[in-house]
Amino acid sequence: MTPFDYTRAGDVGEALRLGGDHAAAYLGGGTNLIDLMREDLAHPGHLVDVTGLSAAIEQTDGGGLMIGAAVRNSALAEHRGIRTDYPVLARALLAGASAQIRNMATVGGNVLQRTRCTYFYDADGSRCNKRAPGSGCDAVDGFNRIHAILGASSACVATHPSDMCVALAALDATVHLQGRDGTRTLPFVELHRLPGDNPAFDTVLEPGELITAIELPAPTAGAVSTYRKVRDRASYAFALVSVAAVLRIENGMVGDVAIALGGVAHKPWRASKAETVLRGGPAHADAFRAAAIAELADAKPLRDNAFKIELVTRTLVAVLGELAGASA
Repeated sequence: MTPFDYTRAGDVGEALRLGGDHAAAYLGGGTNLIDLMREDLAHPGHLVDVTGLSAAIEQTDGGGLMIGAAVRNSALAEHRGIRTDYPVLARALLAGASAQIRNMATVGGNVLQRTRCTYFYDADGSRCNKRAPGSGCDAVDGFNRIHAILGASSACVATHPSDMCVALAALDATVHLQGRDGTRTLPFVELHRLPGDNPAFDTVLEPGELITAIELPAPTAGAVSTYRKVRDRASYAFALVSVAAVLRIENGMVGDVAIALGGVAHKPWRASKAETVLRGGPAHADAFRAAAIAELADAKPLRDNAFKIELVTRTLVAVLGELAGASA
């Protein structure tokens, strides 16, 4: 492991001052960053501990929730307002990792975790444009069962690993950021990047910029939501595919819907084509399947992961059917 300095930031200003060093990295729970350092994939010369920043979950004037970036995943999943008004998020958090990791992991760190592509982690034997730009992507022609079917490129077919982020994408969350030039906000769906020709960068964050909070809008009246994760084993496994959905039905018709998919792309994938097909139409299985087919029309499966197309379709139909039944 590369030697590094460690400083615990007392406030956002101090964190930004210390994090402005090009060799610095912000440290939350460390559940991903420390692994990357152990595997010789991250080499920060200075760790800036930001766990002392806001860990509050507060109601906003608009009826939503403001979630401090230092909130632990376990605390967020257990929060009464999250369990009551945003069950899709509570279930996504509980589907991720183990209880011990959830007790350490922070919201800000979860958002910024890196892919679990095995070729990315194989620093001694594999080519990876995300790890070493310009070297190639061995996953394209390698064992690519867990890899992307949407939004990928010839440079990278890795998927984003977070469960929480899929739920946040479906909930139209907003990211609050602070950098040396001031504050800004981003729709959550715009935070993560597709790989394009430069997959080394996972997000649109500027150097030294810090996530300070995640804001949830007020819950949609009359809507129900859930999260379903399909994986190889029942615990401590990343999603082959996952579905986060929010559904509001009026007189048997889809009044509003929001869907995000996990395990299929370099970022949490907002299923906007499926939403367009569903809005204003009947809430039944045939319509749900048609929406899934429309969303996956541009899917480009690899040798080992074509099964994901049907798996996403069946999972989406099942999730929407469950929500439709709950709304009846």
